[in-house]
Amino acid sequence: MGLRLRMTRASAVRGTVCAGVLLATMTLMGCPRETGTRPGGDDSRSPGASATTSAALTSSPARRSPAQAPVPAGVPRAIPAVRSAEAATGPGWRPTEGARVIASGPLADEGRRLAGELRLGYAAGPARAGDVELVLRPGTGQGPLAAEAYELTARDGKVLVASAGETGVFYGTRTLLQAVRSGGGLAEGVVRDAPDRAQRGLHLDIARKHFTAEWIEARLRELSALKLNQLALHFSDDQGFRIESDSHPEIVSPQRLTKAEVRRIVALAESLHITVIPEIDSPGHLGAVIAAHPTLQLRDAAGKAARGAVDIANPDAARIVDDLLREYAPLFPGPYFHLGADEYRALMAKNPEASYPRLAARAREKYGPRARVQDLATGWLNDRAALVRTLGKKAKAWNDGFFRGGVVTANKDIEVEYWTGKEIGARLPQEYLNEGRTLVNLNDEYLYYVLGEPNQFTYPTGQRIYEQWSPPVLRGTAPVPGQSGPDRVVGGRLAVWCDRPEAQNAQQVAAGIRLPLAAVAQRLWDARRPTMPWQDFVTLDARVR
Repeated sequence: MGLRLRMTRASAVRGTVCAGVLLATMTLMGCPRETGTRPGGDDSRSPGASATTSAALTSSPARRSPAQAPVPAGVPRAIPAVRSAEAATGPGWRPTEGARVIASGPLADEGRRLAGELRLGYAAGPARAGDVELVLRPGTGQGPLAAEAYELTARDGKVLVASAGETGVFYGTRTLLQAVRSGGGLAEGVVRDAPDRAQRGLHLDIARKHFTAEWIEARLRELSALKLNQLALHFSDDQGFRIESDSHPEIVSPQRLTKAEVRRIVALAESLHITVIPEIDSPGHLGAVIAAHPTLQLRDAAGKAARGAVDIANPDAARIVDDLLREYAPLFPGPYFHLGADEYRALMAKNPEASYPRLAARAREKYGPRARVQDLATGWLNDRAALVRTLGKKAKAWNDGFFRGGVVTANKDIEVEYWTGKEIGARLPQEYLNEGRTLVNLNDEYLYYVLGEPNQFTYPTGQRIYEQWSPPVLRGTAPVPGQSGPDRVVGGRLAVWCDRPEAQNAQQVAAGIRLPLAAVAQRLWDARRPTMPWQDFVTLDARVR
């Protein structure tokens, strides 16, 4: 759904400790400037290093000098910044020869991954001096995101990474890895950290531009390094349908992902604690389907085709979309299915009932004499949401698929993904919040990376996101007053839309979104304004990733 059609205006915190003095808890909104040195050649850049076997890891301990200086006291430097830390007196922890990562049971894979990244040995235990131990510990975090919270403790020459959930342990290992890269090790003390928002990630348009499975997998590794937990794939639009289909092979583009590749992507995502969200946008943005099924094309009273829109008065349109939803739901085991619902051409007409009398007639027939075309479209969304609910999914839809004043109302359990306040008639975020809905922030003012920069878009910069955007800034540049806490605005994503697919190649896209993704990760992990200056953040990013 990237903006395919535009209708209107076109300092850092430093932690220091005097020797022998216990430092009280420090709450952070940024990271300190770099002071340490990163050990040369002692860790991998890839969070996917778990492919290394445990035997190889055990036989390849870290190669370091036995003389180890204490780690300077202070807060670990990481992106996103840790939210609180309590320093203590002591030498801290550095990776040393003979040190191991200790983990077992459900944490064994995490242990092997971290051992490979730090070039340490791996064992099931027990832990001894110099080791890093990963443990599941109920009660480590509080609230609905407890499974993502973690504690990272350096004490008595060892490190303990603890969380109530496997995801939290993984995030703790990311902080430890970045602390080694930025400062050589972990200072003595305890880090307590947790995300502010539940949904954090990247929305990727693979319908207009084909991206290889390998490129997508590289983005997953990038997301995981930043503790981002969602990748949404918009794989159907007017320009292409990019995942292999068994139920309707006639609609699939020549350049596409095979189902085997999708399964591989999903498996990697799961190992990195990332949910992959599929999106089949309807009833607009279905040009690839219409090309193979022209009888589904919506036409106005004069017979003019409405680009990308299916005729929702035609039951065959619902049948083919539902076939696809049923087919792809098992391919994506996560809890969400994105239904699109944006920019339906019939509702972008000045007078939808006059321009599309057949839709108006069907609306009155189905929902009563006061019903309008918007009610028919809302009924379409509710029907698709009801289907994915039976498939075990929670429905998401773009904010311009929800209307006011109709006889039919969108079901309250459909999550609103708010992207635009610039379309004609776009409703304020406050309206959705007043209705009791939860929102995900994809504000096109800050978070839309649209290839070719059409319709007055400019490529977002990490600095602008880092310094000006926050989760409550849902529309334009001003935060929504009230009702914008983590329970209502549950997260956000950076969105890549390929309106002009040849404007950048895949490598340029990856380079262009690197710092915006890091900035989004920071602001979703901790919604407060960062205290670290932007240029220091950029320097740190180059060091830890």
